[in-house]
Amino acid sequence: MVEFGKKLKERQIDEWRRYYINYKLMKKKVRQYAQQIEAGMLERRQVLKDFSRMLDYQIEKIVLFLLEQQGLLASRIAQLGEWQKEIQQQSDISQVTELREAYRAVGQDLLKLLYFVEINAVGLRKILKKFEKRLGYQFTNYYVKTRANHPYSQLQQVFKHVGLGAVVGAISRNLGELQDRQGSYLSIYDQPSLPVQDPVIHSLNAAVDRLTNSTNFLNFLAKHAFIIQEELPTSTDEEAADQKYHLMSLLLNLGNTFLYMVNTYIIVPTADDYAMSLGAAATVCGIVIGAMAVAQIFSSVYFSAWSNKSYYRPLIFSSIVLFLGNVMYALAYDLNSIAVLLLGRLFCGLGSARAVNRRYISDCVPLKIRMQASAGFVSASALGMACGPALAGLLQFNFKIYKFTVDKNTLPGWVMAAAWLAYLVWLCISFKEPSHDDVEENVPDVSNAGEPTAIDALENGLKQPLLASSQENPEDEDDDQEDGSEDAMEESRLPANSLQSAYGLLTPSVKVQLLIYFMLKYVMEILLSESSVITSYYFHWRTSSVSIFLACLGLTVLPVNVIVGNYISNIFQDRQILLASEVVVCIGVLFSFHLMSKYTIAQYVSSGLIMFVSAEVLEGVNLSLLSRVMSSRLSKGTFNGGLLSTEAGTIARVVADGTITLAGFLGESRLLNVTLLPSLFLCIISIFATIRTYNSLY
Repeated sequence: MVEFGKKLKERQIDEWRRYYINYKLMKKKVRQYAQQIEAGMLERRQVLKDFSRMLDYQIEKIVLFLLEQQGLLASRIAQLGEWQKEIQQQSDISQVTELREAYRAVGQDLLKLLYFVEINAVGLRKILKKFEKRLGYQFTNYYVKTRANHPYSQLQQVFKHVGLGAVVGAISRNLGELQDRQGSYLSIYDQPSLPVQDPVIHSLNAAVDRLTNSTNFLNFLAKHAFIIQEELPTSTDEEAADQKYHLMSLLLNLGNTFLYMVNTYIIVPTADDYAMSLGAAATVCGIVIGAMAVAQIFSSVYFSAWSNKSYYRPLIFSSIVLFLGNVMYALAYDLNSIAVLLLGRLFCGLGSARAVNRRYISDCVPLKIRMQASAGFVSASALGMACGPALAGLLQFNFKIYKFTVDKNTLPGWVMAAAWLAYLVWLCISFKEPSHDDVEENVPDVSNAGEPTAIDALENGLKQPLLASSQENPEDEDDDQEDGSEDAMEESRLPANSLQSAYGLLTPSVKVQLLIYFMLKYVMEILLSESSVITSYYFHWRTSSVSIFLACLGLTVLPVNVIVGNYISNIFQDRQILLASEVVVCIGVLFSFHLMSKYTIAQYVSSGLIMFVSAEVLEGVNLSLLSRVMSSRLSKGTFNGGLLSTEAGTIARVVADGTITLAGFLGESRLLNVTLLPSLFLCIISIFATIRTYNSLY
């Protein structure tokens, strides 16, 4: 397994070698600090001061070289611009091809510089992480916070690279002007909807997308999918994803996501009525709704493991099991069996292929459109969540076909069974199984002699070599041997091979964020699952009214994400939004309690809206933070980060649904307050955990 230090050395451009971060030197320094502190030779304050100065020097070296190269590129673009003006004045079309190639050459050099910035940014993050792990100091957030907005700090040049964006824009604009177009336009800006087709531009945009950490709506929405990316994906990974990509298969994958969410929430408005029609209490709806989540705890694991070998067969199995589960759910009324009802929902949970849906996007969608695919995953989930209750509100019929009853209770099962059957046919006809050449737990060794060049790691199709082979320094070999065991442990890219090993990769801050995720899923499940019982008891709402209420809640997901992704996240830090959202969720829970003599619709609807919207904001920010700080070893394999978050959320839903059923034994009059007490407790615990964790970091 190749550690980052060796990878950095192999991917460096020879003539720029002295301008890269000196990762080996800094790693030695960290080891020396650890030994000196253990021996009592250094104080903590001196270590932090010394290491901060060293980091400042390394960043200054990188930034000054970056600015120098940007200036050279800008000068070349300016010269080419003068040449372009001469060609336009002389109407000499014969030189257009030569000029275009000159712009492409500048683009290829810019790709080198983009990769230079990327590998140095990764090096900085890794050495900070190593420093914290070896010395036990929470240093990263202190360093970034003190340098982020300081007028003399050069850290933001590495992470925001505003000048590079301007150079990319200049090359894109000029190549766009040289591209053949239909009609007559004054400039490229007169037809902004027509994309520049030059492959160099696609490569530059892909490289900039990987570097950029700005939080626009698409970024923010994609983080909900919680598809973790490796920090430095190899060209082998990118080429494999390009070869595996199939648009119709991706649409089928998103279709599975949408239908599953519809299937989850379509029964919520009628679950209490269905339970009572079978002779059970209304609060048994908690078990009916939660049975699906119980089965999903186990299905997530085996679907995640199955996706290592196939995507087509798990989706086929999922469709068949969901078809059978919905048929059993619908037949339970005529069989007068609550057991068949619960078994049908268990089958539906066993068909949950969300782990496959996430894994397909991570492994089989090219990097350049992976963000859009991830956002599509979240949008499909949100749309399904809104459509489920809305569809239940429309299915207000009552008739019989032969001996089968078709009414508001059984229709959700029949409709979803028909939907899954149609989906199964479409899946069999149109899905294309991608190749599975790589073994589950193996990651390609980037140190192979036949490895593509560094520029190939950023783009496909450009063959200019960037790296020349260099002789190994004997001293470096000794250093590598000395640090081999340490790097094998800390820099290994092998995926986790068990839940225990995956849990061992979680830092305290990640564990707190998983706690927050558990809390918000618990609060949302309590609100949604008991809505039919609460509104029926207090307000005498019918199924159609409950459906409208739940559908309206679901429809807030995308607008809220637009506001947070485009505006709020550009004003406030993620951790500020995180804490504020937790507080607002807590306020919503407090406002929901029935403490006055009369419980009004306005109080219930407004408090429910506050809880749901703030929980949605909290989920987006929380998963955004998780996707950045969780170990890249959890980006692949069976026990990946997506599985951990799914399990945390699913367990929260199971506990919430169980709480509703247990609280039902105390009577419907006490159901609301009894189920809100654990929600309030979890909110308070998560707020204190957040404050404590991030205070210790800062």
